[in-house]
Amino acid sequence: MKTILITGGTGQLGRSLRMMLGSKYTIISTARSKKLAEGDIFLDVTNSMLYKDILKITNPDLVINLAALTNVDLCEKKPDLAYSINVGGIESLVSVFDGPIIHISTDYVFDGKDGPNKETDTANPLNIYGSSKLASENLLLEKSKDSLVIRANVLYDYASGSSASFLNWVINSLEKEQEINVVNDQWSNPTWTSSLAIVIDRCIEKRLNGIIHWGDGDWINRFDFAIKIADVFNLKKSLIKPIETSELAQIATRPLKGGLDSRLAQNTLNLEPPTIEECLNTILGQQK
Repeated sequence: MKTILITGGTGQLGRSLRMMLGSKYTIISTARSKKLAEGDIFLDVTNSMLYKDILKITNPDLVINLAALTNVDLCEKKPDLAYSINVGGIESLVSVFDGPIIHISTDYVFDGKDGPNKETDTANPLNIYGSSKLASENLLLEKSKDSLVIRANVLYDYASGSSASFLNWVINSLEKEQEINVVNDQWSNPTWTSSLAIVIDRCIEKRLNGIIHWGDGDWINRFDFAIKIADVFNLKKSLIKPIETSELAQIATRPLKGGLDSRLAQNTLNLEPPTIEECLNTILGQQK
């Protein structure tokens, strides 16, 4: 059985991966958090010496890199921190590990003028988060020909205690009958973490390398996504108010027509992307 090391494994996608892959592989999860779950290992991905020690102890056949600074505005405020984690983490990894790596990236490497984007489209990030992730992709593929970059966008799940999930935020706010403002001009194809976990599983089986895109079946703006959540979870959608991105005065510029064209991955992996309603109804069923 292969041993897989997952960095940043305590987040939404890490949890889905452990559920998806746990019966097939030996999974070792790392995190930078001071409150580690049982069995997790502390790892600061910017510390190459610590990385080397952990790799020597765990001896993985494959590393799935989820560790990243994904707070877009924080990246803009602290570019050195963003690059140290998003690029420095990959630099540390490739300096001490010569096996295959699966690295999760983002549609924010594009400028959002003509999405959903294909793998062959020219990258042109608008913010530090996107530029740091693009730099990490380039570094990995230059140093490791057996490795794979999977670009994804707007990952979501319903996880207790998660602050990173759009789904959590919408449900929790509406359950408290709090009015929320949601942008109606940022487009993407939101992706359930369990859907992406299936993609990663297939990629491992097929030993893919290079770059592929994955997004689930609906290209939709954030406001309409929130409305779908309210419909499926039977919450009051009148509390959801549309707003334009320009009204938010965010620190970092956001691409507007984002999202990813995943037809290459669909054909290569023989997978059909699920709809948002299918994913949300499955999640709802799991809560009962």
